[in-house]
Amino acid sequence: MTLQDLAFFAVLAFGLYFLMIRPQRARARALAETRAGLAVGSRVMTTAGIHATVVEVAEDKDSVVLELAPGVPVRFASAAVVRILEPAEPPAVEE
Repeated sequence: MTLQDLAFFAVLAFGLYFLMIRPQRARARALAETRAGLAVGSRVMTTAGIHATVVEVAEDKDSVVLELAPGVPVRFASAAVVRILEPAEPPAVEE
């Protein structure tokens, strides 16, 4: 094995790390922070694209109860929550 072969494999490993492994770790860290920030009353979006309101968070943060519509609570795994949505601004009341 020559020095060029070793340099090629080193560049290949370096490229794989920066193109695949590092971004995946950053996404995983961001999702973990999102799930840690779940609180009752938060508007969230699930992996299926369902928008709902958090009604209950389990003590171990393993599952959440989301209210899909008024009076329709559904239990989801907290891993299904991908985004906490910003609360919508109430419409301006014109006098």
